[in-house]
Amino acid sequence: MKRFLIPLVPLVVFGVLVAVLAAGLRHDPRRLPSALIGKPAPAFDLPRLDAANQTMSSDALRGQVWILNVWASWCEACRDEHPVLMNFAASGAVPVYGLNYEDEREPALQWLETAGNPYVASFVDRDGRTGIDYGVYGVPETFVIDRAGVVRYRQAGPLTRASLERVILPLVGKLQKETMRD
Repeated sequence: MKRFLIPLVPLVVFGVLVAVLAAGLRHDPRRLPSALIGKPAPAFDLPRLDAANQTMSSDALRGQVWILNVWASWCEACRDEHPVLMNFAASGAVPVYGLNYEDEREPALQWLETAGNPYVASFVDRDGRTGIDYGVYGVPETFVIDRAGVVRYRQAGPLTRASLERVILPLVGKLQKETMRD
């Protein structure tokens, strides 16, 4: 009996390994939860992309509902997202700030000059530390932050018109109304 079972052990181990790997491949990285939802947004004090001698801190954004869009000039998905972001920013529904992630200043400025600049301001995160603080898996990613500086939503991957209309705009509207009553 043992002689019969011994050859089956590697086959069973292989089968279990294949099942575990197959389950992992079905996970959509855009659906990875953020540990920051409902928690204060990480603080930052970063140079502005358009004015390297000026910095801006997250504290300066308190008191307003705002969006942080993490982007880079080298990011193809960011290029796909850009027209949607331009239309959204033009609506004036909520201020959109950019976090230029692990990018060089000149290509980033050139990209915004060529494609248009949807950001009230964009901050330089050259070493990626602020992105890491926000739990960024890759660019683009977008965060909705309330007036108290709490992260309320995170979207990994490009914004779409559908995600704006179905999730982000209703959430922003709700946050703007809620915080005005308090």
